[in-house]
Amino acid sequence: MPNPKRRHSKRRTSARRTHDSLKAAGLSSCPKCHEMKLPHRACPHCGWYKTREVIEVVQE
Repeated sequence: MPNPKRRHSKRRTSARRTHDSLKAAGLSSCPKCHEMKLPHRACPHCGWYKTREVIEVVQE
C-alpha cells in the first residue's frame, strides 16, 4: 500500500477541516402556536402540520 512521502502541513490539514463543523438547525415558527419547530415536520407542542392536526398531544 502506498504511504505518504511527506507529512501534511497544519495549514493544509485545517484547510481541509474547515467544512467539518456542525451547523445550527434551521428553525421556523409554528403558524398555529408560534413555537419554534423544525421545518417540514409536525409541531411537537400543538401537533399540527400546516392546516391539520396530525399528532394528538397530551396537555399537562
